[in-house]
Amino acid sequence: MGFLPLGQKTDYVSEYDPGLLFPIARVDKWRDMGIESERLPFHGEDIWNAYELSWLNKKGKPIVAMAEFRLPCSSPNIIESKSFKLYLNSLNQMRYDDAFEVQQILEDDLSKVAGAPVGVIIRDVDAMESLVVLTPDYCIDDLDVEVTEYHPNASLLVNKLGGEKVEERLVSHLLKSNCPVTNQPDWGSVFIDYRGKQIDHAALLKYVASFREHTDFHEQCVERIFIDIMTQCKPDSLVVYARYVRRGGLDINPYRSTESIVLGNDRLSRQ
Repeated sequence: MGFLPLGQKTDYVSEYDPGLLFPIARVDKWRDMGIESERLPFHGEDIWNAYELSWLNKKGKPIVAMAEFRLPCSSPNIIESKSFKLYLNSLNQMRYDDAFEVQQILEDDLSKVAGAPVGVIIRDVDAMESLVVLTPDYCIDDLDVEVTEYHPNASLLVNKLGGEKVEERLVSHLLKSNCPVTNQPDWGSVFIDYRGKQIDHAALLKYVASFREHTDFHEQCVERIFIDIMTQCKPDSLVVYARYVRRGGLDINPYRSTESIVLGNDRLSRQ
C-alpha cells in the first residue's frame, strides 16, 4: 500500500487537477471475502461528506461549502481518501460561476474515477447543523462482556438461544479499525438493522470489538460485517451502516443492505 498517495509526502496544489484522484479496485477485496463481482450479495452506497470545500467566485471572493458524495457499492473502484482531499483542495484558487458549476465538475471527475455515476450535493455551511442521528432503539455498548479477540472472527456471532424472530436496530459506538496505509485508527459507529432470529447482543458486541486491530478500508470493514452476519446468523433482511469520524476534512459512511434502499445522511454528534 506504500505507493498510495495517503502514504506519501505530498505538495498541496492550488490549480484544478482531477488527475490527483486515485482509484482502488474493489474486486481484490471482494475476491478475498468470496464475493463475486457479477453477483454482489448486497446493495448500498458509500456516503462521503466533505467539510472543507472551497473555491472563488468570478470576483475572486472565497466561497466555502460542504458536500455530500454518494458512490454506489457496485462501482468498480473506491477513491483513496487523501487523493480525494488533494483533489478538493485543487479547487481552492479556481474561479467558478456558482455552486452548480462546481457540482457538475465534481460529478464528472468522481464518476470517471469510480467507474459509475457519483451523486454530489453541495450545501451551505449551516445546512448540516440539524443532521444528527436520533437515539437508536438499543445501544449494546453497556453490556458487561469479556473481550479477548481483536481481529475479526465470524464465529463469535451467534443467534440467541430459543430462535425467536424479531425486528430490531442495534448500534455500537465501539467500532475501530486501522488504515491499511498509515495504520492510523479509524473510529466509527455501526448500526445493525435486521429482521430474523434474534442475534445474541453480547456476541455481537464482542464481534464489533474484534475489529480493534484489524486493517482495512471503511468500505471493506462494513462489507465484512455484512457477510459475517449473513453467514453466521442468517437474518431474513439486514442493513449494516457505519458512520465514521472524519479525518482530513472527510468522513466516509458506507452501508450495505439485502434490499435496495436509500439511506439518509443524518450524522452523529461526534462527526
